[in-house]
Amino acid sequence: MKKGLCSSNPFLKFNKMEKKNDNSINIELSEEIASGHYSNLAIITHSQAEFVFDFVQILPGLPKAKVKSRIIMTPQNAKRLMNALKENVQKFEENIGKITEIDPHGNPQMNFGTPTTQA
Repeated sequence: MKKGLCSSNPFLKFNKMEKKNDNSINIELSEEIASGHYSNLAIITHSQAEFVFDFVQILPGLPKAKVKSRIIMTPQNAKRLMNALKENVQKFEENIGKITEIDPHGNPQMNFGTPTTQA
């Protein structure tokens, strides 16, 4: 298992080399979880008590898509995740370059370059 240390806000930083302090948490990452799942679509729903994030993998030519992972969290942690994602996207764009969206309305492109079919 890999081990790392995290700051007091679990969604802001994950740095294996960070020195341990009073607010750090020792996080273990198993090899199975470390390999991750690829997702090209996220579906987010919520209730008054929780946010549900379904990460889906859509493959070309297949009529069904599979949810590869489901994460459920409190609204407070969902907001922390949103802020951490904003911060990391900003840092990415500062260091690597602007991320361009294909669709100006924010809709994901689901055409995999395969011919369209008609019934």
